[in-house]
Amino acid sequence: MGERADDFLTTFNRIEKEIKSLLGNPVNLGFSEAVRRLAKKQHDLIGKNENDLLQLAQLRNAIVHDQIADDFVIAEPNEWAVQRIKEIEKGLLSPEKVLPRFAKKVTGFEQTVPMREILETVKEKRYSQFPVYDHGKFLGLITLRTIGLYLSELVLQRSFDIFNKKVGDFLIQNGKNTNFEFVSADTNIAEVEEKFQQIATLEAILITKDGNRDGNLLGIIRPRDILN
Repeated sequence: MGERADDFLTTFNRIEKEIKSLLGNPVNLGFSEAVRRLAKKQHDLIGKNENDLLQLAQLRNAIVHDQIADDFVIAEPNEWAVQRIKEIEKGLLSPEKVLPRFAKKVTGFEQTVPMREILETVKEKRYSQFPVYDHGKFLGLITLRTIGLYLSELVLQRSFDIFNKKVGDFLIQNGKNTNFEFVSADTNIAEVEEKFQQIATLEAILITKDGNRDGNLLGIIRPRDILN
């Protein structure tokens, strides 16, 4: 058997072992069916690579079952197949974490800060998410969407007294726990993608060392960051 075929089969076997482990190691479950079940369970990486995994499974079967001699197989994997299966293995066994990709300096604002300061920050720095605190205790997240909602309310109430408002006023009006979530620094990016898919109101995911909402912010992820 050729070196590429050996490399392919070794990698495939590691993937198969991990996939079945994710399903609780059921007895007499074939690889292709295991892939389909995980895809139906909305496992992000398996779902995205379902078709490739099923095709690679056919190649594996051809290598194993159609081998003519120890040193000759009919279906020798090409370079694409070997590289593709290694990419899938890396994503499955060593998934990328949210850090360092989404590490960035995130500015927090005290709830007593005048709203004018937020608007000036939007204009000058083009920020769109503003974590709000009360002496180190996280209260909520203001975004351009919540600012727009609040301004709409002021217009409808014929009240334009926005510059006397504090940052905390926006949280009271627009809710505190519907547009953000916290994750730890070792969270897989695939888990973050899944959160954005499942929670329609989620506008940002905030990163702290252990996921503690009162911890130091290490980064922030917006839906467009994932798409990009």
